Amino acid sequence: MKNILTLLFTLVVMSSYAQIKMQGVVRDSIGEPLELANIIAINKESNALESYAITDANGKYVISLGKNGNYNIQVSYIGLKSVDAIVESKEVDIIKNFDLRSDNMLDAVELTYEMPVTVKGDTIIYNADSFKSGTERKLEDVLKKLPGVEITADGKIEVEGKEVTKLMVNGKDFFDGDSKLATQNIPSNAVDKIQVLRNYAEVGQLSGVQNNQDNVAINIKLKEGKENFWFGNITAGGGVAPSPNDNLYLVQPKLFYYSPKYSINVIGDLNNTGEVALTGRDIRNFGGGFRSPSSSSGTSIDLGDNGLRGLTNVDDSQSVESKLAAVNFSYAPNKALDLSGFLIYNANRLKTREESFVRYTNPELGIPDEKTEQIGREATNQGLAKLSASYNPNASHQLNYDVLGRISSDSEIQNEFSSVVGNTNQIDEAKPFSINQNVNYYYTLNENNIFAFEAQHLLKDEDPFYNVTGLSDEDTFDSTAGSLGLDLDQEIYNLNQERRVKSNQLDAKLDYYNILNSKSNINLTLGTILSHQEFNSNIFQFLDDGSYFDPTSSLVNADGELLRNENDVEYNFSDVYLGFHYRLKTGKFTITPGFTVHAYGNKNTQFGETYKDNFFRVLPDFETQIQFKKSESLTFRYNMQNSFTDVTSLAEGLVLNNYNSLQYGESQLQNSLSHNLNLRYFSFNLFNYTNVFAFLNYNKNIDQIRSYTNFDNVIRTNTYFNSNFADESVTASGRIQRTYGKFKASMRVGYNYSKSNQFIQDVRSINETFSQTYTPGLSTNFREAPNVSLSYRYSVSDTKQGADNDTQFITSAPSIDFDAYMWKSLTLRTDYSYTSQSSNVSDTQSYQTWNASLAYRKDQDAKWEYELKATNLLNIDSEVSNGSSNISVYSSETFILPRFITFRLTYTL
Repeated sequence: MKNILTLLFTLVVMSSYAQIKMQGVVRDSIGEPLELANIIAINKESNALESYAITDANGKYVISLGKNGNYNIQVSYIGLKSVDAIVESKEVDIIKNFDLRSDNMLDAVELTYEMPVTVKGDTIIYNADSFKSGTERKLEDVLKKLPGVEITADGKIEVEGKEVTKLMVNGKDFFDGDSKLATQNIPSNAVDKIQVLRNYAEVGQLSGVQNNQDNVAINIKLKEGKENFWFGNITAGGGVAPSPNDNLYLVQPKLFYYSPKYSINVIGDLNNTGEVALTGRDIRNFGGGFRSPSSSSGTSIDLGDNGLRGLTNVDDSQSVESKLAAVNFSYAPNKALDLSGFLIYNANRLKTREESFVRYTNPELGIPDEKTEQIGREATNQGLAKLSASYNPNASHQLNYDVLGRISSDSEIQNEFSSVVGNTNQIDEAKPFSINQNVNYYYTLNENNIFAFEAQHLLKDEDPFYNVTGLSDEDTFDSTAGSLGLDLDQEIYNLNQERRVKSNQLDAKLDYYNILNSKSNINLTLGTILSHQEFNSNIFQFLDDGSYFDPTSSLVNADGELLRNENDVEYNFSDVYLGFHYRLKTGKFTITPGFTVHAYGNKNTQFGETYKDNFFRVLPDFETQIQFKKSESLTFRYNMQNSFTDVTSLAEGLVLNNYNSLQYGESQLQNSLSHNLNLRYFSFNLFNYTNVFAFLNYNKNIDQIRSYTNFDNVIRTNTYFNSNFADESVTASGRIQRTYGKFKASMRVGYNYSKSNQFIQDVRSINETFSQTYTPGLSTNFREAPNVSLSYRYSVSDTKQGADNDTQFITSAPSIDFDAYMWKSLTLRTDYSYTSQSSNVSDTQSYQTWNASLAYRKDQDAKWEYELKATNLLNIDSEVSNGSSNISVYSSETFILPRFITFRLTYTL
């Protein structure tokens, strides 16, 4: 790694010595400086783009030229006549100013090259070809090279530190704006322009009365010739896995059709190489573009997630088989009506293995250390379907309707050996479904009065089933089995639990906006949340002869009441609220104070008893933004939030999370209250392509719902209560990124401090964690030479558990990506990373990853491409990780996919 850094530093130094600087000022005809004027330098000998720049607020520009060369300098500005000048460089820097004049005919010099980056209002437009070197295959490869744009580890797109919430192709939503599907599947050779839409407003009628500074969308403009016929590619491949009975296969069609009236996108994936287009977690997070109408009201109600929440990441699996079929369409029968939707089927089959060791940090609690080995199989089958309609007959009316259906069938089989409990075999199954409907209507009465109605209805049915067998040979579980009322006279315990959670929720609001003048408006909101949940569960036992046994628990709660092995709970929640907000623009400031008045009511009925709680609460919020200039701002926000739990935390009967974790709820749980303060700064300087963002967030929870935990050996029982002790957290993060010609350097830092209260065996302890992460990076973007991307992540996590236990973990992870386009036909790509983890409680551990591919196509326009790809070249068996919880320190070893070498053939339409 040291040699690579030295080589890259040498390249930077050699590049800087081989160039000179040309700078000056661009003005209009009366001598006023022009901001955002475009300057490009074209090498007259090669006719290639040498350098480009955009002027700053003072009209200043700086470009880099090679020594002793001849260049055509072209200067342009919207609405003014362009200037074309010939410049001969020597070996000294050049100072040259330009004056642009008005020309009604605008017979501007025809630009030989398009500007790589241009700005029009809140839109930044990147010319994709200006950032391509020939090794790109998908949209993600291009986005990584754009100044101000970053692809996160989980495939999300960030612009100026803000997550892109919508991605469109030719103005039409791509799978409801999902960025990961787009970055991984849209072919790079189809991309002409990448438009970053800052301050993006979904509804044009509300753009002038709402604060949209956090909304960022991307629109991909296709190249000419990519419309009105199919484009895309089809990839097929195979190989031999280390096991002689396991051949590798891969088939991935990615087909697209766009026309002014309709579009169709088809993505398919069938492989066992571990290259999963969408994981089970991705599907669960695929919200379909839905946003709760009450998201800004200050109320948060958790309906819970009772599916299989512990599904493994495919990167942590020994074997992966995946299937994906996805179709997205849009159709505009006329100018007023737009129809769109998608269908997605996703299936994954995983084999997993993990070994872990847990050491509890409080010896006085009497909890033994535990070593476990888990071998599992997971199967997920998931389907999503969405239909959307938007009717916009004129500028005053807009009606939107969406319906999203989701269904899945998931199962997990796990064999676990515990050094404390012994062998267990566990089965988790769930077949949940949900239907989510959304209707929005926006009406502009006149230039001063706007109405907006938004409503969302969710219907959800979840039915997780859990079964565990084993345990009877170990005295460790006998006391728990006796407490549950199980029949102890069995060779093995066969413990089961059925659960059923039905949720029905309506979330609606009506907004009225009164525009007082060009600088201010008021917003009145009337809204409601109505939620109904039913929860049933039952713990039972199958005896050795196969008969059904219904046990009776002997566990009691804190009040000495007997805990049941079943639940039958009905929970109703209501919130009716009235909100007021005032928005004022004055100079550089936009100030939005406001508050909402809530009338809450909740009621739960179980075992013939009913608990009610009705109360009022005022929740204030405040936001102010300082817009220093178009691309630099500072925003401060404060809001108070009321949070309510779901029905499972209210259920007084016992619930099995798994065999070694039981819980029971509290019917009289109240809401928790939190104070949230956020400070965010961003700046994108197109003059020197410096992108800076930073944010600071503080959160304090009052009356937070926490748990009492009691251990019987390693088997824990949790119950819930409203804690009088506040938990606090502070998070700070920032990144600076700057482009120097063909080099892009960045530095990202993150800090997090949290203080939480833990209650174990009726003993309260305060746990504090402080973590810090530093990630410098350096990458190149040469058109002819190979490109290198270097990154180094260094993180330190310090945890203080109680009064006497301090744990520190240090992670060091350098990485390098290399790609080269050679002889205009070969593409070589490789990436390597090394991760080392050390701590004050265990030995240092490390692992490496190395992947590579070599592809051949005759030229850029060739239809066929041949690729040899290798993953995990070092054939590493496993990855290691260390960490700590509130009461323990743990280390784990996760076994991963072996070395795979495949040959692939891609046909481009």
